[in-house]
Amino acid sequence: MSTTPAKLMIGLPKGSLEDSTLQLFARAGFPVIKSSRSYRPSFDDPALDGRFIRAQEVARYVEHGFFDCGLTGQDWVAENAADVQEVCELVYSRATSQKSRWVLCVPEASPIQTVKDLQGKRIATELVESTRRWLKSKGVTAEVEFSWGATEVKVPELADAIVDITETGSSIKANKLRVVETLMETTTVLIANKASWADKAKRAKIEQIALMLRGALDAQHMVGLKFNLPRTALAAVTAALPALRNPTISQLSNEAWVAVETIIDARQSREIIPDLKARGAEGIVEYPINKLVR
Repeated sequence: MSTTPAKLMIGLPKGSLEDSTLQLFARAGFPVIKSSRSYRPSFDDPALDGRFIRAQEVARYVEHGFFDCGLTGQDWVAENAADVQEVCELVYSRATSQKSRWVLCVPEASPIQTVKDLQGKRIATELVESTRRWLKSKGVTAEVEFSWGATEVKVPELADAIVDITETGSSIKANKLRVVETLMETTTVLIANKASWADKAKRAKIEQIALMLRGALDAQHMVGLKFNLPRTALAAVTAALPALRNPTISQLSNEAWVAVETIIDARQSREIIPDLKARGAEGIVEYPINKLVR
């Protein structure tokens, strides 16, 4: 009888999150290969198997046990009322590294100013059940219909308002819409089937994936910085130098000099490097990092 443990089945989002998810997995050390017509990814880790499926459906299949774990949005977990274990948030999306929002929008010229003005009106959205629950919490009765896409063009002719997702707000402005209220913020999450989470071996593998994915995300805006510095300037530089905890300081063969190494936000380097040079630093090297495990 084989003692090889069963593979961990993971659901990967197909569609708008697909490319950014594949890039994240590659940076985390789990490169995924897929052909243009295949829904079955190929992992170089023999313990992993999976499928590509729309993010809207991942939570349901994780709950039912077809997937041990998967990546989807918090919005779709809520929409499906899925009974799953949220392992961790992974704040990334198609275009940005910030959370997205589901917002109630109307045309700029619409007389609708608050959610109360939607009593008896029609709303188009892909997030039907969550919108219905939100309206009920506000004491508003309105018709909520499913939108198959291009939701922003359905007002005012086909609907009085829409509930749509936005990352930057640019599409809302481009379509001459106005945000009335925000229903929820959402981001990508790694979720697990509860039975799989209770399985010691599967949970260990899921936690390994979570650790590496978070490490890859945490590293994406960070760089390493190392340089040589006169010892006389060390106190002033270390007092001003950002670091995760404290910079690493090593004695050089010349006792008047030390080597300093730290990790900083990449956006800070344009200010820090000229300042280091002005304080006498030499051999300044900035280098990318793939993962940052805190």
